[in-house]
Amino acid sequence: MSEGDSVGDSVHGKPSVVYRFFTRLGQIYQSWLDKSTPYTAVRWVVTLGLSFVYMIRVYLLQGWYIVTYALGIYHLNLFIAFLSPKVDPSLMEDSDDGPSLPTKQNEEFRPFIRRLPEFKFWHAATKGILVAMICTFFDAFNVPVFWPILVMYFIMLFCITMKRQIKHMIKYRYIPFTHGKRKYKGKEDVGKAFAS
Repeated sequence: MSEGDSVGDSVHGKPSVVYRFFTRLGQIYQSWLDKSTPYTAVRWVVTLGLSFVYMIRVYLLQGWYIVTYALGIYHLNLFIAFLSPKVDPSLMEDSDDGPSLPTKQNEEFRPFIRRLPEFKFWHAATKGILVAMICTFFDAFNVPVFWPILVMYFIMLFCITMKRQIKHMIKYRYIPFTHGKRKYKGKEDVGKAFAS
């Protein structure tokens, strides 16, 4: 392999214009993602707004129900990963190698660590809505289906999946939402501080 044969290199060894353009575009995109990280509520409001715009578009066009169904299944899978612990307690039941979720009141506090963190959940859900929105501009994705069957099937799938997830939560005694370690007040200092 010669010096100029690596990916993105031109014949003279410098990165090509296309490679530099997409690298810079990726850096700008990552910069905007990094800036949006602390604004959780704003990010989710924007995502819900995009979802609302998508639903209005599908309603007005009276089509693309398969795309909407696929988006719903994708969001359901993301939600289940968001509710699941990073390390499945059923796999750790037999081995005492690693940490486990606390099962008693006096055990050490261990925060719930998700399989899919909130930021990645938001990012994937937003990208899914944008991809579905782009699909509505192409007639090839407008497959004719009887949409009430898809709605009923999605509701059944949602109920069955959530029932299984809730049973898993009850069996292994974890709650996917923790708000931090409890803080206890100590005894009040009744004595006066010594002044030196």
